[in-house]
Amino acid sequence: MTSSAQPPQAEGPDAAHRPSAAPTANSMRRALKRARDGVALDVAEAAVLLQARGADLDDLAASAARVRDAGLEAAGRPGVITYSKSVFIPLTRLCRDKCHYCTFVTVPGKLRRAGHGMFMSPDEVLDIARKGAELGCKEALITLGDKPEDRWPEAREWLDAHGYDDTIAYVRAMAIRILEETGLLPHLNPGVLSWTDFQRLKPVAPSMGMMLETTATRLWSEPGGPHHGSPDKEPAVRLRVLEDAGRSSVPFTSGLLIGIGETYEERADSLFALRRIARSYHGIQELIIQNFRAKPDTAMRGMPDAELDDLVATVAVARHIMGPSACLQAPPNLVAGEYGRLIGAGIDDWGGVSPVTIDHVNPERPWPRIDELAEKSGAAGFSLRERLCIYPEFVQRGEPWLDPRLLPHVRALADPETGLANEDAEVRGLPWQEPDEGFSASGRTDLHRTIDTEGRTGDRREDFDSVYGDWGALREAAAPGMVPSRIDADVRQALSVAADDPTKLSDAEALALLHADGEALDALCQVADDVRRSVVGDEVTYIVTRNINFTNVCYTGCRFCAFAQRRTDADAYTLSLSQVADRAEQAWDVGAVEVCMQGGIHPDLPGTAYFDIAKAVKERVPGMHVHAFSPMEVVNGATRTGMSIREWLTEAKAAGLDSIPGTAAEILDDEVRWILTKGKLPTATWIEVVKTAHELGIRSSSTMMYGHVDQPRHWLGHFRTLARIQQETGGFTEFVTLPFIHINAPVYLAGIARPGPTARDNRAVTAMARLLLHPHIPNIQTSWVKLGQEGAAEMLRSGANDLGGTLMEETISRMAGSSYGSYRSIQDLVAIADAAGRPSRPRTTLYGEVPPERMTAAHASDGHLPELLPVLGD
Repeated sequence: MTSSAQPPQAEGPDAAHRPSAAPTANSMRRALKRARDGVALDVAEAAVLLQARGADLDDLAASAARVRDAGLEAAGRPGVITYSKSVFIPLTRLCRDKCHYCTFVTVPGKLRRAGHGMFMSPDEVLDIARKGAELGCKEALITLGDKPEDRWPEAREWLDAHGYDDTIAYVRAMAIRILEETGLLPHLNPGVLSWTDFQRLKPVAPSMGMMLETTATRLWSEPGGPHHGSPDKEPAVRLRVLEDAGRSSVPFTSGLLIGIGETYEERADSLFALRRIARSYHGIQELIIQNFRAKPDTAMRGMPDAELDDLVATVAVARHIMGPSACLQAPPNLVAGEYGRLIGAGIDDWGGVSPVTIDHVNPERPWPRIDELAEKSGAAGFSLRERLCIYPEFVQRGEPWLDPRLLPHVRALADPETGLANEDAEVRGLPWQEPDEGFSASGRTDLHRTIDTEGRTGDRREDFDSVYGDWGALREAAAPGMVPSRIDADVRQALSVAADDPTKLSDAEALALLHADGEALDALCQVADDVRRSVVGDEVTYIVTRNINFTNVCYTGCRFCAFAQRRTDADAYTLSLSQVADRAEQAWDVGAVEVCMQGGIHPDLPGTAYFDIAKAVKERVPGMHVHAFSPMEVVNGATRTGMSIREWLTEAKAAGLDSIPGTAAEILDDEVRWILTKGKLPTATWIEVVKTAHELGIRSSSTMMYGHVDQPRHWLGHFRTLARIQQETGGFTEFVTLPFIHINAPVYLAGIARPGPTARDNRAVTAMARLLLHPHIPNIQTSWVKLGQEGAAEMLRSGANDLGGTLMEETISRMAGSSYGSYRSIQDLVAIADAAGRPSRPRTTLYGEVPPERMTAAHASDGHLPELLPVLGD
């Protein structure tokens, strides 16, 4: 009989993936011994063990069970198997995919004939949830097809008629109503999600999930494969979703669907892919091993079911690969009562079991009764305990894994000692709202001043080993990108092209110039300086501005950032609205024309807090230009409010926002980006934010942080991206070079990043910014706070024309270890220009002329705050 791991395919070229020969007795003995001894397995050994049968399978299962038992002991719940008492809510059965084994999905015509809508109505959703609450259920499993509006006009029409931009907006709305009106905790299975979708849904659901199913791309790409014609089943897409869940600190459920045509090697590869992601982010809360069951009226109705031995072997191998701390589940309604064999193979969870609803994915397989599960578990020596949809480890971890708006709901149902469900808890609706603390002053609010006198309390935050992900996995991921490219282009020819017309530089020529050194670098800087002179003249510009970093509490996990703190860290702080307005007023009094305001992604601040900040400044100082909120903050505000990026920016503009900083860009290449940051927005989303802002008439700066795990090829891609955006929108006011400050940066302390850019790097980046952004972005800014006076003057001789601002206070670079202070007076900035042999003048944010009244005030105070300014918050 053909093994269910490689059933015969009805169609498609499959010769290269026919079942391999059965493993030899020797290879099986060797693999079993390694499993018994706790030695790490490789893919080949895992593939061998997946074929264990008879006594070999008993041996494998026994060693897997020992691994499971060690994990339960370490977790403080020895001998416990868990389950979740849930209701199953099929929000819509429409889907844009065409999986060949699926009976869950249907078409609009069938729904109409059955008297159903394209989506369940809110009343239908809440009716199921209320029935579950009455019976003590604590989880609302919301399952639906992927992006049905992309395939079915009827789905789009339904969403439009009910006021929802997309399916995710409806999922979010229903999750909030379930929380508020029934008290059940939503566990969301909406299929493939983007990074932005995770930000939208994280505040309304303690956990989410999506099965990986398999990494076998051919099952998706080849005609006749089970996933052919299903865009959301491409393995690379699904792995990206798992990565984004980890980056977003979302407790996530995933797993395999076995017996759909994959080889044993492919199945083993899928398990190792899941282990890699689990290790990188520590965010996969459970792994489901689900066996294929053929269903009538599907393209795969003639396929054999996955055999029980196959399922048992896969569970056991998954336990060995994932390790003792992993939570492994096998659906109890798909195993024909063979509970003991699955327990013996290493599972520790039965998944969701409902006393109210059927399993809509496997409707022919009813859930077992909970007392039956308890009896069968007891017979195997285990007690059955109820858990929540979010696993106990994540309940106990708290931030950043659990949004503050969900804390009251989870705490109402959780046992505070174990994190499991409190089975006696009353399940009732609670308000879903912003935390009460909101905008109140707290912590080290004088950090902007004392960072220069007292320094930071420690060189790293207390959760250094967990908040950034797994450093070992990150080091492996970073290594390939750290290798410099070989440069074959002729530097002399490239210099000739640059001098004649920089817009004609090819990528190869540009890359050669980015690697230039010695006399070639000197020549490059001279060419860039000549272009600068022809475009903007000799005047060096600067702006009298104040930085206001309104909070440094942040759990995003940017690995380059030494500014972010946990709320309980000694250096953490948050300013009140009145303190923000006070600082803006003080800046105005000494001649400022702008405040630049950015902060950490504080979990307690509502998405509307940014509007309040802008209003507070404008009400106190109507003439002040509000340059505020990075693209990351824009996305945070939009997702927290449920607004689109365009809607949120429109509202922010009405509140007083004048322009946005183009920070949070770092390097616009996700290869580098996901090394630098765990949870910050991806490149595509950064681009969406700035382009949308420009379309709304909100100008922005542009930036690049370099000198960490990047290479010149990444700089080139970054410059090309910015130039394309500027050609489309014309919205960038300037480009700002941001050399990486390494001293206190976590990614450097962990031994991954290099110690910032070299002097050569700084000159080459500045010069090439001038050439590659020509003529689209005329203003190139250098950073005195990162380079100091001499370094900034050198950049003015290498193509830069702007010195940025007086800042008055600067905390971010100083927390990272910059030694160049927190402010510069007007005289200091003029002196830098003088050192470069150039005249200077003040400017506005948009590079206009400064009103005489502002210039008078600025020169009277030399553009900085009085020495004896009272410390705010004392």
